[in-house]
Amino acid sequence: MMWGHPVRSVLREARLLRRALGTVAGPQTPRCGVSGKKWTQPAGFDTGVKTFNSLTQQKEPLVVATEGVATWYSCGPTVYDHAHLGHACSYVRFDILQRVLSRLFGTTVIHAMVITDIDDKIIKRGWEENVSPTIIARMYEEEFKRDMLSLKVIPPAVYLRVTENVHHIVAFIEGIIQNGHAYATKEGDVYFDIRSIGDRYGKFAGAVDSHGEPGSSNKRDSRDFALWKQSKPQEPYWESPWGRGRPGWHIECSTIASGVFGSQLDIHSGGIDLAFPHHENEVAQSEAYHQCGQWANYFLHSGHLHLKGSAEKMSKSLKNYITIKDFLQSYSANEFRMFCLMTKYRSGIDYSDNNMSEARTSLGTIFTFLHDAQAYMRGQLQCSPVHEASLWERLAETKSSVVKALADDFDTQRAIGAVMNLVHDGNRQLQPVSTADGVARSPAVFGAMVSYMREVLDMFGIDLLHGTQAEVASGSGNLQGVVEQLTHFRSEVRALALAHRNDPATASLRNPLLKACDTIRKDLAPLGVLIKDRGATSTWEITEGKQRQTEQRVQDQGQETSS
Repeated sequence: MMWGHPVRSVLREARLLRRALGTVAGPQTPRCGVSGKKWTQPAGFDTGVKTFNSLTQQKEPLVVATEGVATWYSCGPTVYDHAHLGHACSYVRFDILQRVLSRLFGTTVIHAMVITDIDDKIIKRGWEENVSPTIIARMYEEEFKRDMLSLKVIPPAVYLRVTENVHHIVAFIEGIIQNGHAYATKEGDVYFDIRSIGDRYGKFAGAVDSHGEPGSSNKRDSRDFALWKQSKPQEPYWESPWGRGRPGWHIECSTIASGVFGSQLDIHSGGIDLAFPHHENEVAQSEAYHQCGQWANYFLHSGHLHLKGSAEKMSKSLKNYITIKDFLQSYSANEFRMFCLMTKYRSGIDYSDNNMSEARTSLGTIFTFLHDAQAYMRGQLQCSPVHEASLWERLAETKSSVVKALADDFDTQRAIGAVMNLVHDGNRQLQPVSTADGVARSPAVFGAMVSYMREVLDMFGIDLLHGTQAEVASGSGNLQGVVEQLTHFRSEVRALALAHRNDPATASLRNPLLKACDTIRKDLAPLGVLIKDRGATSTWEITEGKQRQTEQRVQDQGQETSS
């Protein structure tokens, strides 16, 4: 991780990454594909995944240049305000894809991300707050990084700030001008010359009918976009051959991605709203600089997050957003990941309390099965005979289904469906009985199921030791022993009372004991201890937050009183 390192340290790390990957940046050493608008499948190593490539609008085999390594660049945030769930959805979804690619398909992801820390919005916010734009940018950059850690997003190998790379951006622009694809105006602006690349502009949907970005009246074509902008009064500026100014938006990503990975990039990701014009312009200027026809081989785009019932995406400009910090007051990072996993990363996704409740319920169902299976393995849960052979078969089928789903454009929706079906099959076999004397037990198959589900959840970034359970495991281990002893004592008292439930002579003693057992169960639930009575035996687990309350309500509704 590189958060706020000095620029020399950042560039040294970038050079080391580039050297390790065998890439060399520079307009004199083009290594990307043949010149042209048509996409060409790169030479290299097949990862075993087919992914939807926005450059072709269809699924393509994901082929990387270096065996076992994928170079991956993503557009980071413009740090002028709080990050919201729209950002979280994109970054969590791509974090899941990177985890899957690494853990399941054996391809290590080298991920670089830019932090846009100079921009019109940052400058405006600084004026509004009467502080330096640098202070605004640093404050929201650190908050963004904390939010990502809260959501269990693995940090990139390197974060790079625009302001610490302006001299490289200037050199990159000079290279584009030297290659005949950009021009300076008398006002001190520099524009990319779209006509100079002919019909190769328009690789993404939306480019054909584009009228371009606003700018100088001296532009040669209305579609030409700014590489360098002359500074206005009271704005931050840097010196350049064209006068004082600052970089355009698109050029920062091309320069920084090339600085880390050289002239060839395996994967570029971002929200679907970035495809045009941002990624379109990145491709144009990068291929103009490197003098090649295929700079980034794969563009992956995530769908928008919408508020339920709204066609508009969640965004700061529309004032319809929920900050990540506020969201995590009501839901956990695990629940948000499950919410993201239940849809394909390319599809739009509706945010609502109902959809979050569905994600919470699904996660709770998995956790409850894991707990019950472990209770069965420990001999704490007595069950009728298990159809062991069918469970081994279902486990093998699930493993195959999950791999096939994830190899097909990272289809997490289908993969999670396969896991939930396995949970359902496992629950059907865990049928509690009052006594199981002489009944053969089958702990091995449940051990294999538990191990596999833990492996899958860990791959997806779902933390099995989240919240209260982690605190118990790390700092208060004795509490588990206390709960175990208390539950065992309660179970013995309850079993004794139930053994004489048909004896009228013991009613005056039996009923108060059973009532006391119920009271203990209910009183412990708000404290995070959930006791489940299963026939003559009982199991327990430590729960957290709203999941604890939901499970207790279900327990109270679905289970008759002990008496």
